[in-house]
Amino acid sequence: METSVDTTNSNASVTDTLASSLSPRRTSSSDSFPVIRFLQAPVTTVLEYSGVFRPRSNNNDYNESHTLIHDHHRSLSDSDRPTVSNANGDNGEVSIRIIGAADPEEGDGGEGGEPGAVNAGDGGRGEREMADSSDVEGENGGSGSRSDSSSQQRYDMQQVSRWIEQILPFSLLLLIVFIRQHLQGFFVTIYVTAFMYKSNDILQKQTALKGERKLSVLAGYFIVFVLHVIGVYWWYQNDDLCYPLFMVPPRAIPPFWHAIFTIIVNDTMVRQAAMAIKLILLMYYRNGKGHNFRRQGQMLTLVEYALLLYRAFLPAPVWYRFFLNKEYGSLFSSLTTGLYLTFKLTSIVEKVGSLWTALKALSRKDVHYGSYATPEQVIEAGDLCAICQEKMQAPVLLRCKHIFCEDCVSEWFERERTCPLCRSVVKPADIRSYGDGSTSLFFQLF
Repeated sequence: METSVDTTNSNASVTDTLASSLSPRRTSSSDSFPVIRFLQAPVTTVLEYSGVFRPRSNNNDYNESHTLIHDHHRSLSDSDRPTVSNANGDNGEVSIRIIGAADPEEGDGGEGGEPGAVNAGDGGRGEREMADSSDVEGENGGSGSRSDSSSQQRYDMQQVSRWIEQILPFSLLLLIVFIRQHLQGFFVTIYVTAFMYKSNDILQKQTALKGERKLSVLAGYFIVFVLHVIGVYWWYQNDDLCYPLFMVPPRAIPPFWHAIFTIIVNDTMVRQAAMAIKLILLMYYRNGKGHNFRRQGQMLTLVEYALLLYRAFLPAPVWYRFFLNKEYGSLFSSLTTGLYLTFKLTSIVEKVGSLWTALKALSRKDVHYGSYATPEQVIEAGDLCAICQEKMQAPVLLRCKHIFCEDCVSEWFERERTCPLCRSVVKPADIRSYGDGSTSLFFQLF
């Protein structure tokens, strides 16, 4: 007995239904981060939890589902008439043939008005069934190739993650041994770096206080900074740590990590000493107003750019001794040393230009973003500063014709280049200002 069933769904819909039913789903218990699995395979677990990989809780089910889906693709492409045995065990067979939706005209029998017979002998229907079957097979083939490509990419990513997981424990073991071999150097580097960051924060806060700064507090910070620098160099008095400060190469060729340590400590201590000099400037300009605070910002900027130039020279003696190693041959060592000094010269030229610009800004007696306003101009403007909302002190007329207190507008132009009211560009883009007392925190390693 044969039964013909008309349906609007193609074979692809059946395949999608099977794939969705057989694909692994994340249960509610897997929503939480698997800590135990993370300890076993950290990289793969993170990728699975983020959605890059499929959860591998049931690897066998995952492989079986893929096998079933591919087998079902092959079965549907081979024949559109699967045979289903009767549940009662009868010898009779029920064949189900899936065909496309019939046209209304064909259902009515076409031109003659006779009902169209649905059987294997219908030539037009048979051709359309063959076309539908070929379309479905083409769609299945294209989706299969895309699925194979994505599966291959996931497989490659899984192999890479497993390789990383295999070498990760050994890498951590090597890191622990390396830290143990240079334990003192690690602790000293972390300590001086943390102290420098805290000192920079203290200096910026003291600069922002302006007239409210206390002389005793500034003097106390100055003594702490100086003692800290002296203590570090006293601790390493038997090493070659002090030689690069005077542009003298170390006596012996330093190993690579020892060279890095020497450069980092010297670079940090030089910045610490520069912060002590900036504290002296804050003491000197503590009771200043207007013009003095602008001069204070220019002096702080000049000190910082002089520090940047000196720090550019600081690693040169260490790397000069490191590259000039005769064990690798005179020609090779001379070539590498010459290349390094050439690269260093380009960065030094830039630092010299910035220092010269800071010196020219300090030598100007007038305000380089405007001029001092006359009493008539102040009265015409209302004698009220738009920034501090008080009576103007040392009023400055900007190029955009707005007037502000010199103290207020100088602090404004430490961060901005435009007028506070009309937002027109007033300050020239020459160099970055360090008038807020900040210090560059980037290490000068090379």
